[in-house]
Amino acid sequence: MANYQLKKFSSLFLIFYFFCFVNSALSQPKYAISMYDSPKLPHDFVSLPYSNPNAKKGGVLKIGAVGSFDSVNPHIIKGRSPWQLRFWNYESLMGRSWDEPFTLYGLLAESIETDPNRRWVEFRLRKEAKFSDNSPVTVEDVIWSYEKLGTTGHWRYRGLWKKIKSIEKTGPRSVKISFNENNPELALLAGMRPILQKSQWHEREFENSSIEIIPISTAAYVISEVKPGKSITLERNPNYWGNNLPFRRGTLNFDKISIEYFGDSTVLFEAFKAGDIDVYREGNAEKWENQFNFPAVMSGQVIKSEIPHGRPTGMRGLVMNSRREIFSDWRVRQALIEAFNFEYINEAQNAGRQQRISSYFSNSTLGMREGAAKNRVLELLQNFDGSHLPGTFEGYKLPKSNGSERNRANMKKALKNLEKAGFNVVEGKLYDSQGHQFQFSILLRQGAKEYLSIVEMYSSALRRLGIDVKIELVDSSQYWERIKKLEFDMAPYSRDLSLSPGNEQYLYWSSEYADVEGTRNLMGLKSPVMDKLLNRIMKSKSINELQSITRAMDRILMAGRYVIPIYHNGSSRIAHKSDLLYPKYTPLYGDRIGFFPDVWWKDN
Repeated sequence: MANYQLKKFSSLFLIFYFFCFVNSALSQPKYAISMYDSPKLPHDFVSLPYSNPNAKKGGVLKIGAVGSFDSVNPHIIKGRSPWQLRFWNYESLMGRSWDEPFTLYGLLAESIETDPNRRWVEFRLRKEAKFSDNSPVTVEDVIWSYEKLGTTGHWRYRGLWKKIKSIEKTGPRSVKISFNENNPELALLAGMRPILQKSQWHEREFENSSIEIIPISTAAYVISEVKPGKSITLERNPNYWGNNLPFRRGTLNFDKISIEYFGDSTVLFEAFKAGDIDVYREGNAEKWENQFNFPAVMSGQVIKSEIPHGRPTGMRGLVMNSRREIFSDWRVRQALIEAFNFEYINEAQNAGRQQRISSYFSNSTLGMREGAAKNRVLELLQNFDGSHLPGTFEGYKLPKSNGSERNRANMKKALKNLEKAGFNVVEGKLYDSQGHQFQFSILLRQGAKEYLSIVEMYSSALRRLGIDVKIELVDSSQYWERIKKLEFDMAPYSRDLSLSPGNEQYLYWSSEYADVEGTRNLMGLKSPVMDKLLNRIMKSKSINELQSITRAMDRILMAGRYVIPIYHNGSSRIAHKSDLLYPKYTPLYGDRIGFFPDVWWKDN
């Protein structure tokens, strides 16, 4: 009996020792973390694969932008700040490699540690990490940044804060974050929040700041000059703490970056042709082919580069605000899509050179497959209670025209759908059963010439259906204010999507964020099925499950008919001065955040 109890105790001890050993091995501090796979780069990597570690340092880069700005704080709801500041003026604990779907490497933090289920994550700050005023980045700065951004910052930061159970200092340079839900992506998202200096905001209203407070930065670039609404200049900090970091080797090469603002894209293009701006992106294939033949291109002073990528197309087009009663019926939204003569518009805009966006995740393994839902995708859609719009299970396809201006077949379908929704034409005007005329406005920003041309052709077709359309052209500040407050009927829409969708999808499509000011759910999507899929995507633990969930989401979004898709750009088209160079190896995500101007340099 004694021998049996001894053996039993020994077995239990061995089991206990084994699990302790396994858990200890799995939760050791690491230099990197990946959402699903192992990090692509070894712990002793020299530089990111899409950077040139021997790139020259120096020179001035002049960039152009359309619009204006009235703030240098990109982390709050109030005001309009240059979007670049969010990425060029701040750093996070971990940095993302854009050559992998979702992998982070140490930046401000030298290591990351998490448990096997990723219910908590612990970061250890680098000794050398400093702010631009040469003060050290502390755990107190980290904790304050997470709480401040999570409670009074922009909506994109508040979702994570709601999922944090505790954040605590565990050592002189260590901070541990525990989560209140099972969501393996949170450990990675926690490493991507910008770190601000706590002392700079002592007795200052962070959420109401605008242009009067220049941020103290952890990044290589600091703001050196601001001309409100006109230009902003950033200079590389010669004492930047991360100069020798492998993650930063061959990046951030310009001494100075200037962003100049212009009234519209035509003026910006003319400034580029005159040599006042160094770089110009062109989304229109026809213009790229026929309007980039000015003297500087012909002489070789300007180079036309095309940057390939492997990311989803995302969605671009005209979004319908389904909060408006007039757009609440899917049959009305379908009719408005049928009335949009894409083939004719594409020929007029691009000589038919660009392909139409077929779904939100098209051009990737995450996009819905043609035809009826099958296997795991079908199972996911069937598992959830709730009504599905036509096209969800059988597959939704955008209507095609014969390319003629009249678009007769689709216009007849549009009229039938409008009649089913309770509308009828009386003396050339479309009315509902209460005698209210079908009319709405399309909100455009002044200078958005591409969309203005598209909308003018579209409006002509809608008037043939008896629909009165008003095109509202407003200045940049008024446009973004109305978009923020959801004060629009229809407006241009653009949503980039990644190869590793996760918690950000909640901001884009969830019911919770459908009606808040500044939401990214512009269409007002409120779907219990989508909400449940969003909960699934945040807990998926394999690439296969992620693909199935996004394909199911893609079906719901397309069958919802919230956006009238236009064309996608394909490879990025960048015209630039010949002395601006970039590595020949381009990352998986192509020309996106982390590529330009990060790995470019000036050959001077």
